[in-house]
Amino acid sequence: MAHTCIHWFRKGLRLHDNPALMAALKDCKQLYPVFILDPYLLNKACVGINRWRFLIGALKDLDGSLRKLNSRLFVVRGKSEDVLPKLFTKWKVTRLTYEYDTEPYSLQRDSKVTSLAKEHGVEVIYKVSHTLYNIDRIIEENNGKPPLTYTKLQAIVKTIGPPKRPIPAPTMDDMKDVKTPSSENHKKEYGIPTLEELGLDTAPLGEDLFPGGEQEALRRLDEHMKRTKWVCSFEKPQTSPNSLSPSTTVLSPYVTFGCLSVRTFWWRLTEVYRGNKHSDPPVSLHGQLLWREFFYTASLGIPNFNKMEGNSVCTQVDWDTNPDYLAAWREARTGYPFIDAIMTQLRQEGWIHHLARHAVACFLTRGDLWISWEEGQKVFEQLLLDGDWALNAGNWQWLSASTFFHQYFRVYSPVAFGKKTDKNGDYIRKYLPLLKKFPAEYIYEPWKAPRSIQQAAGCIVGKDYPHPIVQHEVISKKNIQRMKLAYAKRSPDTTESPSKSKGVKRKAPSIIEMIKKKAKVK
Repeated sequence: MAHTCIHWFRKGLRLHDNPALMAALKDCKQLYPVFILDPYLLNKACVGINRWRFLIGALKDLDGSLRKLNSRLFVVRGKSEDVLPKLFTKWKVTRLTYEYDTEPYSLQRDSKVTSLAKEHGVEVIYKVSHTLYNIDRIIEENNGKPPLTYTKLQAIVKTIGPPKRPIPAPTMDDMKDVKTPSSENHKKEYGIPTLEELGLDTAPLGEDLFPGGEQEALRRLDEHMKRTKWVCSFEKPQTSPNSLSPSTTVLSPYVTFGCLSVRTFWWRLTEVYRGNKHSDPPVSLHGQLLWREFFYTASLGIPNFNKMEGNSVCTQVDWDTNPDYLAAWREARTGYPFIDAIMTQLRQEGWIHHLARHAVACFLTRGDLWISWEEGQKVFEQLLLDGDWALNAGNWQWLSASTFFHQYFRVYSPVAFGKKTDKNGDYIRKYLPLLKKFPAEYIYEPWKAPRSIQQAAGCIVGKDYPHPIVQHEVISKKNIQRMKLAYAKRSPDTTESPSKSKGVKRKAPSIIEMIKKKAKVK
């Protein structure tokens, strides 16, 4: 039987390593590649302008690639469960394919759509390709529970074996008997909207440093993979949070939107590593991809993963509600130049280094402002190009010492941490030009500069730039005690803090015990 197929593009915005797309092409006479702009996505409060620009760029690139195969992209607006049944009828669809997505919202949506498809006699095929492994399989291999330490995840994937190899993009040969019908008013009915058409304010947009799309993703991957020595010696903790150009690959937005297949990335790294001495997980580039897998697994296996309440592995903390502090942090008005420079870069460019994320996350939560990690999670979700539901929730829990990481007494200094890699404060001068004339001695602590120096720099603290919102040396000590109390309330076997030792990532056996106990109660 020759099928009329919809391939539903969501996150896998690419042709290479797209098994669901290839499944659509099997015994297919008519193909409709569809992307749905649903109200969940169109909630502009949740999606920043940089993310929108990246998405529109990715859709344009995808449409261009499809046109080279005599096909094209159909962009439809509306709720997926409303839109798709209408298209099933209108186009006489017999098959729907898509890439599996483990986000709770996506799982609920896909369940509804699958039921509706069956009612319309439409066969549904989905494939795993957004992660290295089938996440359900990892949980299954761990007796139905998500592994809660990185080493446990490593042990499980070792038994499963290496990730599947990526498959090639479809060719003209694959498309020779497949047609994509289109009408004269295709652009009007199914064209890719501009940012202006979506009612978005493009005034804040700066230079497009990370253009969206598969072609750009593969170009950047090729560029990085040529740097054999750099790739082999890469150790994430050794990279700089405040270098003026990124000290990591910045391939994360492309992996998040699925412009770059994570399996393609993995196997390209494997080729570079072959025959060369190289770093290993957790700090290597392979290690970074396994961290992604770790958080995806935790997010699927732990209910309410993006919340504190109802999250069985998360320490319950009496965070303060302080809208003024939250706004000052979000809008780069904390009075700490290192923190404010990072938040400015985030808003302007949509990307910041992972250690910069550590610094501002610690500052907002357990370090200084004592505001819930859920609030920081929302801001990052809106502003980060690589804002990924699972990774965002997991990392915020980690940095707030709520889950996974328990050395709450290790606090990032909003002054000393940035100085380690940028004594002169060039990063601050770039993102906070108001402070650029301060001498290096005061660039991280302008409030300490004598009035004459502030006047010479053209910036008076308290007038042109705010005083520090809190006194770090005082408040951080107080917050460590508050965290200690929160830990003491957890359960009798989790009162002790892990011993202080070198390294950022740590096992959390106490959390696993908690999970086991809860499982026995049920």
